[in-house]
Amino acid sequence: MSRIGKNPVAIPADVTVDVKANMITVKGKLGELTQEYSDVTIKVEDGNAIVERSTDHKDHRAKHGLYRALIHNMIEGVSKGWTKQLELVGVGYRASNQGQKLDLALGFSHNIVLEIAPEVKVETISEKGKNPIVKLTSFDKQLVGQVAAKIRGFRKPEPYKGKGVKFVGEQLRRKAGKSA
Repeated sequence: MSRIGKNPVAIPADVTVDVKANMITVKGKLGELTQEYSDVTIKVEDGNAIVERSTDHKDHRAKHGLYRALIHNMIEGVSKGWTKQLELVGVGYRASNQGQKLDLALGFSHNIVLEIAPEVKVETISEKGKNPIVKLTSFDKQLVGQVAAKIRGFRKPEPYKGKGVKFVGEQLRRKAGKSA
């Protein structure tokens, strides 16, 4: 048995889980998410979602843990939400937003203007003497991660000075310069 797959997923009181043929729908106070599934069976009993597989085939074992993790992330998302924070490290690096448009100054000749999906709430924090922070919040973990990765991809942190866009708390592997 998969160690992750055999754990039941607790369903909070304010979340409803609806399982139909090859489709699971999770509704909560923050939103609604749907996910297709295959090769496993999902049961909702006693306030828990249980994922079971029919055989010990390699594909079934892989999907057992996968769908349990996806369901857990969906339930967590519609009840609490997911947040990613990005830090802009570098002289002159700035971020601002007007609604869902994120304006980034990352040392290129022109600013990067990114239109962010309406499900993701964007907030920029700029304090004097500190690096600007872009805060992304949504009920969809996959979408928050995808938007954060896209923003980070505009200027990845470089290993010598650490300049670029990095996640808050991310440990960078630093290299010694040519003087070493």
